[in-house]
Amino acid sequence: MVSQTNTNRGRGPRGRGRGRKDEEKSPYIEKVVSVRRVSKVVKGGRNLSFAAFVVIGDEKGKVGYSSGKAAAVPDAVRKAVSTAKKELESINIKGTTVPHEVVAKFGASKVMIKPAAQGTGIIAGGGVRAVMEVAGIKDVISKIHGSNNVFNVVKATMKALKSMEMVNKPKSVEKNDKPKDIEKNESENKTN
Repeated sequence: MVSQTNTNRGRGPRGRGRGRKDEEKSPYIEKVVSVRRVSKVVKGGRNLSFAAFVVIGDEKGKVGYSSGKAAAVPDAVRKAVSTAKKELESINIKGTTVPHEVVAKFGASKVMIKPAAQGTGIIAGGGVRAVMEVAGIKDVISKIHGSNNVFNVVKATMKALKSMEMVNKPKSVEKNDKPKDIEKNESENKTN
């Protein structure tokens, strides 16, 4: 009698489909920047909960951030991710770095971001590093001045990245608009 070896090792018909059914592959990368235990004092004592601050992105220039609060850490992270997905913003990327140097301030936090040569890596602190990783920026140098409050640092970083413009793009070219001198030449050609 020939015995068959079980090649699926515990993944038989009973083990199939045990994962979450509602869990689907998300195109976004999530970085949990901070998790804090917070409490609310009520008549009967203290109500403990967790606040999570999350940054998400698609590594192609779309980034969002948000915070969520719940009784358990996974629930807080899930809430933060769902609201961050609704608030995604596009940023300009030049290859693997940023187009130019920029400084932005939010609250008492001031963030300076500089482009770096390919292969440099991400030279940045906590909140800035999380934003750069999920944005898809591989080579950058940054410095945080003033307060290093993670919330304000992430907001200042986002403000800096949103203010960046592509260096090689002419200022007069907007979305679907032609430069003014081209429009003028076209109108002169039509009248002739």
